[in-house]
Order: sequence, then structure tokens, then C-alpha cells
Amino acid sequence: MKNKLLILVLLVFSTITLFDSCKKDGDEDPSINIFTIEDDMALGLSVEQEIEANPVDFPILDYVEYPEAYYHIYRIRDSLLGTGKVAYADVFDWKIKIIHNDSVLNAFAVPGGYMYFYTGIIKYLDNESQFAGVLAHEMAHVARRHSTDQLTKAFGLQILLSILLGENPTVIAQIAADLASGLSSLAFSRDNEYEADEFSVKYLYETAYDSRGIDAFFEKMEGAPHPPIFLSTHPSPEDRSEKITEVWTSLGGKVGLEFEESYQEFKNSLP
Repeated sequence: MKNKLLILVLLVFSTITLFDSCKKDGDEDPSINIFTIEDDMALGLSVEQEIEANPVDFPILDYVEYPEAYYHIYRIRDSLLGTGKVAYADVFDWKIKIIHNDSVLNAFAVPGGYMYFYTGIIKYLDNESQFAGVLAHEMAHVARRHSTDQLTKAFGLQILLSILLGENPTVIAQIAADLASGLSSLAFSRDNEYEADEFSVKYLYETAYDSRGIDAFFEKMEGAPHPPIFLSTHPSPEDRSEKITEVWTSLGGKVGLEFEESYQEFKNSLP
């Protein structure tokens, strides 16, 4: 066990100076992450498998039973990936699953591009621009590799490496539960959140959507009866709104569309 961990650590550190070569598109990420892109994907796959194996806590809508719902969510995803602004667009899987729970206003993402949206948050929003803003925000966390950074801080390098070796399955279940609940120990830093907001605007700006969708999302959440748990650990919406406006203005201030009708069709396709 110790020898295997040591070998893996050495391999990981030996690739630090090379990992940027994996980027084939999107904005460059200047951060240094001791995990390789392959490690991100392996960790994300492990968490996805844990979530799939727990239908009681994660009642995921079936692709075959709800093809229209997945058509809409993947259509929106593809419009963002097609901008050429998302790093690792052709590397990560970018899988999206819909969790059937109308009482939960939440969404979360794990390394490697695995993203989860509860039906509650989909149904609560008003238009496609708001939803695309949230989706772009989650994609930015993945593309900027914030998740691996935060998981390393929360669980420690050795534990995560043991997961990659398949030797610590219980922690995978804990990670999945913590991500879904918005546990504060896994909350992204203030800088991570500001950066994800920034790139959400940049991604949407290259589409027909109003690129301030994430700002409209924050405004909508102010009136929510049970706001998402993750908002309590994030920077205040007021601070974020100001920074979002700054980014939008710096790009030229183009006003996009909200697509209410197509979003209503998306919501109607849910159970």
C-alpha cells in the first residue's frame, strides 16, 4: 500500500509541468493542481458510480423514460461546450444527471465533468438563461479544476490517492453525500466562486443567451422559500452581482435572450 502510494505520488508530481499539454480548447487555467486530468476523471467516475448505486438518496431520472428532459439539458450543455471557451471540452465526459426531488433547490458537480441537477431547482427557475447560467457556473468549477483542489483540502492527499487506487470506498460515499448536501467543508473559496461566476458570463456571452443568467439566478433565489444550501457558504449575491456586471460590461454589454418558452417545455418534460 505505502509503496503503491509513493509510486503514484511520484508519477503525479512528475506530470505537474506537463498537465497543461492536455488542454486542447478553452481558456487556460493558470493554477497548479497535483492531480492529473486523468485523476480528475477517475475520481469523478468513482463518485458517479457511488451515486448511481444509491437510488434512495439519489433518485436519478432514467434516460429512456425521460428522453425529452435529457434532450433539453444536453442541448443547453452543448451550446456552452460549443463556444470554444470551456477548457477540457473534448476531454471530460460532461455527463449530466437529473435527480428527482422537487423539494431540493440544488445542483453540484464533481471532477471530470459529472454534474447533477435536482428537479426542484429546474422547476423553480423562470427561463433558460437562468438555468444556463447555473450550468455554466458548475462547468466552470470543473473546467477550472476547483473541485479537486477543495477535495484535497477537505480529505487530504493520501486519502484521495487511496481512492484512485480503489482502496478507500467508504470515503467515496461520504464525498457524494457531502457534495449533494452542500457541506461547508467542501464549499468553494470566495475566489473560486467569483471565478466560476466570471466564466459563466464568458461562456454564455458566446451564445444567444443573456450572459447575466447567473446574476438573474441569484435574484430569483432571494425569494426562494428554501434557498440552496450552497448559497449560505458562498459570497453574498450583492458582491457577486457587481462583479458579474463588471465582467459583462467589459465584454461589451451585449443583451441576450432568456428563452422562456423552450424552458417551459423543459420543465413540462419532468415528472
